[in-house]
Amino acid sequence: MNLHTLATAGSLRERLRALFVAELDLDADVDVEKLKYRDIEQWDSVGHMALVAAIEDEFDVMLDTDQVIDMSSFGVALEMLQGMGVGG
Repeated sequence: MNLHTLATAGSLRERLRALFVAELDLDADVDVEKLKYRDIEQWDSVGHMALVAAIEDEFDVMLDTDQVIDMSSFGVALEMLQGMGVGG
């Protein structure tokens, strides 16, 4: 799912938050920024790979194996994208 049309003008944090909500099928009231891998049923290994693919599509990046493994929270994903020069 490419959310680019939904959040083009949003900040990186907002776009990433919207992506997490959509890909993990979360309620709007979930505090995405506190989520960690396997904290919720939806963020299992399959959900993780779907999230990785969505991040790569949405932000036009390619995460390497170490980044995929290290992406253990919303905050880590945000820091990774910022480190890759993704703005917004």
